[in-house]
Amino acid sequence: MLYPEIVIAGCGNPLFADDGFGPAVVEEMQKLTLPDNVKVVDAGLGGPHFIFTLLDPEVTKKLVIIDIADFGAEPGELTRLRVEDLPPGAYRDAHSWDLTEPLQRLKDDIDITLIGCQPKRVTSPEFEIGLSDEIVKAIPKTIQVVLETIGVDYGTTISLQEERRQPGTA
Repeated sequence: MLYPEIVIAGCGNPLFADDGFGPAVVEEMQKLTLPDNVKVVDAGLGGPHFIFTLLDPEVTKKLVIIDIADFGAEPGELTRLRVEDLPPGAYRDAHSWDLTEPLQRLKDDIDITLIGCQPKRVTSPEFEIGLSDEIVKAIPKTIQVVLETIGVDYGTTISLQEERRQPGTA
């Protein structure tokens, strides 16, 4: 298996409203033409554990994780966190496994950035498909932050497709 130099991973579960933010960003990023050394993956619910299989500290230089993060801001606001910013036990997956410690082990070999979006609502364990408007509006800005983080100048304004922003219109 060839390991990429840069891994961008969207984490979350679209069945729980705004928890689908990471996969939604990845879906839009997969429409872009990115350098060959960049791998964009929908890591889904088991995301961080899946991500670790894509990394080789000898090859992989950057890992960007896109996920929701409750940091007390307005819905749709973004934050950029380093592994050092995450207190032990602060970053857990849906199964309550602490992901901070494995990320701590990698941070000396791989540049890790977590781009978090303040959710409006997460409905787990109840199902609700669809992101709140504030979170949808944060997707283009998130993509710009990701591209800036990995050093790619896309040279264009990134916006969602019209039908995505205005459901029900042609």
